[in-house]
Amino acid sequence: MKLSTLLTSAALALGVAGGAYADAHEKTKVGFVFVGPVGDGGWTYEHNQGRLAVEKEFGDAVETVFVESVAEGPDSERVMTQMALDGADLIFTTSFGYMDPTINIAAKFPDVKFEHATGYKRADNVSTYSARFYEGRAIQGHIAGKMTKSNIIGYIGSFPIPEVIRGINSAYIHAKKVNPDVEFKIVWAYTWFDPAKEADAAKVLIEQGADVILQHTDSTAPQAAAQEAGNVITFGQASDMAQYAPSPRVSSIIDNWAPYYIARTKAVMDGTWESKDTWDGIGAGMVSIGEISDAVPADVKEEALALKASIADGSYHPFTGPLKKQDGSDFLAEGETADDGTLAGMNFYVEGIKGDIPK
Repeated sequence: MKLSTLLTSAALALGVAGGAYADAHEKTKVGFVFVGPVGDGGWTYEHNQGRLAVEKEFGDAVETVFVESVAEGPDSERVMTQMALDGADLIFTTSFGYMDPTINIAAKFPDVKFEHATGYKRADNVSTYSARFYEGRAIQGHIAGKMTKSNIIGYIGSFPIPEVIRGINSAYIHAKKVNPDVEFKIVWAYTWFDPAKEADAAKVLIEQGADVILQHTDSTAPQAAAQEAGNVITFGQASDMAQYAPSPRVSSIIDNWAPYYIARTKAVMDGTWESKDTWDGIGAGMVSIGEISDAVPADVKEEALALKASIADGSYHPFTGPLKKQDGSDFLAEGETADDGTLAGMNFYVEGIKGDIPK
């Protein structure tokens, strides 16, 4: 008698329907570890939309589980461990600070596949993935530079990691191209999601004269602060945040994780999953630009869409020389573009940005 027949017979002997037993053991179980609440309106919201897309795509063939608001550090290791012990076949860990915990737990569960967002450490059962958010920042910078009246653009940073520094540089480069008088003021919130801190950061920037606010934090609190202040424009981060359109939110960067999550789940299901690094942008559809509202003048909107198209088709790279670093040393020569290694480890501001990067 085959092992499967023996197992089914045993299940029936226990009063469990054979079909229910098969369902319980043939489903692919996919776990998600979220740094914020699924209702944050930004980063975690979009990752959760990807999870829901997996459920919709595969129906009863998958089971998804998630834990939200997991602190980066020991808490995340405990969550990942429990997911693995509970039978997860694939676990997505969706914040930079989960990098070392993911590597640590993956070593203990070599048969479980792990996917870490925005990190750079891989293993046989750990893949990495991220989006080229800096491409969207270039478009935001262009609009911001054109629309500011005070010539002061505020930027709320989360943590001083390369991902965030890249975004600041990209936005500044493209704001400066269209408005040589523009100045960036940066406030570090040291959080991914804390509405109170994010609102305070936005208010500080507005008090310093900023009439445009960009953010690399996850809540809609800066949008609300700008709305209350009046005459300040904003951009949605990670999600559309369209409830604040047409103003203060005039456009957004939207992270579209669904196709990737579906593809990687399918790879586990059909046995083709392998460790790799994925870094896609506007052209591949992992980064979308939310609708540019009518608060943006028609000519500026047309320019922004043309910039988007050139980035998408590869004819333009947001980091194209000539560019210098903040200290005046050479970064990129005329026509030279930054390679992925430089971008991935970016730890400097470009020339013209004031202030130091916190250590």
